[in-house]
Amino acid sequence: MTAPLTFIPSPEQGVWYLGSFPLRAYALFIIVGIVVAVWLGERRWVARGGNKGFIGDVALWAVPFGIVGGRLYHVISDNQIYFGEGGAGFVAALLIWDGGLGIWGAVLGGALGAWIAVRRKGIPLPPVGDAIAPGVILAQAIGRLGNYFNQELFGAPTEVPWGLEIDVVNRPLGYEEFATFHPTFLYEALWSIGVFLVLIWADKRFNMGHGRVFALYVLLYCTGRLWVEMLRIDTANHIFGLRLNVWTSILVGLGALVYILVSLRLRPGRESPEVLRGEGNPTQGAGTDSGSDDAASGPQPGEPNARKSSGPEPRPATGRSSGTPGS
Repeated sequence: MTAPLTFIPSPEQGVWYLGSFPLRAYALFIIVGIVVAVWLGERRWVARGGNKGFIGDVALWAVPFGIVGGRLYHVISDNQIYFGEGGAGFVAALLIWDGGLGIWGAVLGGALGAWIAVRRKGIPLPPVGDAIAPGVILAQAIGRLGNYFNQELFGAPTEVPWGLEIDVVNRPLGYEEFATFHPTFLYEALWSIGVFLVLIWADKRFNMGHGRVFALYVLLYCTGRLWVEMLRIDTANHIFGLRLNVWTSILVGLGALVYILVSLRLRPGRESPEVLRGEGNPTQGAGTDSGSDDAASGPQPGEPNARKSSGPEPRPATGRSSGTPGS
């Protein structure tokens, strides 16, 4: 089958060389996405009352964990590519620059790394997730452009004007006669940009907190990934006739929805800036400071007996009572 009159051409190459150093488009877009996510997350964290530089510190843990988690999910969920009959082998499973990062593993791994980082600072994880969620989904949109240069993650054959031309060598077995395919990576990128805009709007409109921005990101992304996944034709494991990532989208999306509903009932509103700075409960801290002043200026232990031995004092009309120190 010949290509339609209008289509999206695939790039002629996805790797450029600076001397002997290979500059791969896939890795480049992932790096750009990470930089954008950290930059935007930092701005949002400071705007919510957190300390400057904190999101960068969290990224030092979250990014490596996220990359490892994403690769592990891909290798495990598509293990036949590497370890099946005629598979590419163990070494190929380590070549992350050739493509293959599972977003579910990346989010889980990144969350684990972020949890380790915030635990060291005494700051809860949910507000960190709220700050970085819009940047994460925007990074996903940027990263999907790397799939374009790798000629991967496209959908079923199509003759729509925006169909993506795929080289014969990159067409799946049984689809060699088709020239253009649905650019599902582009659909997901555009959906992710839409999710980014919704998150920014919803956070400002509803003053969201306690992890609900992050949960909304997960819910909306899963919704889009569900229909995009149904268009894809690349090799995937199936459960009850559906691709594995379809089931993952359904279950994870439902979990995010339940979290939002339960969190709204248990913890409405947003965390205070003091919590984001790891300062604990500011009201309790003020009370403790006030109690220290009272104890310093009020009667010390044993003083009431001394006063009693020197005779009764006249009761003042106003002033501090002689109760428990710090009350």
